[in-house]
Amino acid sequence: MKYQFEVIPSKCIGCRTCELACAFAHAKNQKPGKSRIYPLAYAPDKYVPVACLQCDDAACVKSCMFNALRRNEETGAVELDKERCVKCGACVAACPFGCALVDDVHDEIVKCDLCGGSPACAAFCPTKALVYKKV
Repeated sequence: MKYQFEVIPSKCIGCRTCELACAFAHAKNQKPGKSRIYPLAYAPDKYVPVACLQCDDAACVKSCMFNALRRNEETGAVELDKERCVKCGACVAACPFGCALVDDVHDEIVKCDLCGGSPACAAFCPTKALVYKKV
């Protein structure tokens, strides 16, 4: 893997800018997509951005019976091939972090694709709690 997505919870202020950036980066037909990231409050004024960890041994990939999930070696993202996906939801059930999701607005399964190598959430995070860096 050439790049790594890093979450730094201590820098998250819960502003939800990451959610907006993600939703608009995945818009279709002038409708924002379902955000693949969200801040979770775990104490007063304490947040952790919940995002796909792009696991090395990903449960979502193992659960997919149609080989619709594959790692992009350039970006490091486990990407969903929508042509192969039958929307069975096995990946949604398998992800222990809740990062494979159903987008009811666009009727599809979604997960973080690191925006093809330029994650909007990291680009717009005002505190740099989200970082996409070369390793």
